Amino acid sequence: MSDYAINTQQVVCVAQFVAKPGQRDALVAALASLIPDTRRELGCIRYELNVSVEDENKVAFVEKFVDRAAFDKHCAKDAIQHYFHHVMPALVESHHVEVFNQVIA
Repeated sequence: MSDYAINTQQVVCVAQFVAKPGQRDALVAALASLIPDTRRELGCIRYELNVSVEDENKVAFVEKFVDRAAFDKHCAKDAIQHYFHHVMPALVESHHVEVFNQVIA
């Protein structure tokens, strides 16, 4: 018998962004503005913005949605698309977005 299971229904997204020099506060403000509406989305379990303790220019969202459809609907929202296409290019040096399934132990 296994001591863990993988929850293949829910999805966890870790979206990391490295701010361009001098743009960290503007990046945090832009990302923080997405939080209230996203937390009200049907299917959103967790939507949390974090700043690295090792690199003050690195920020990351940890997101959890009830399923891939809810996550995909979130990603397609106008505010998210606007961020990625119009806001992010001015503020972000690099980024990495990855989707996971949670291990339940």
